[in-house]
Amino acid sequence: MAGGGDKSSSSEKASAAASNDSFGGWTRTFTDPRLREAVVDRLSFNGATIESCNDSCRLAATHTRTGPADTAS
Repeated sequence: MAGGGDKSSSSEKASAAASNDSFGGWTRTFTDPRLREAVVDRLSFNGATIESCNDSCRLAATHTRTGPADTAS
């Protein structure tokens, strides 16, 4: 059946993204300012941002196994 029964658009579907860094720290990940602003805008538009403000147990376990990453690049 053409068109299907699904009337929802992609903007009505839920998405989730997680990062160990704040939006301000994304300058290292997305070095192009225009791309960075577009990504942050797309993720945050009409949505909720939840900051847990605590240490990640998975990140701590990784650091225990491999040592913290060198961020002095």
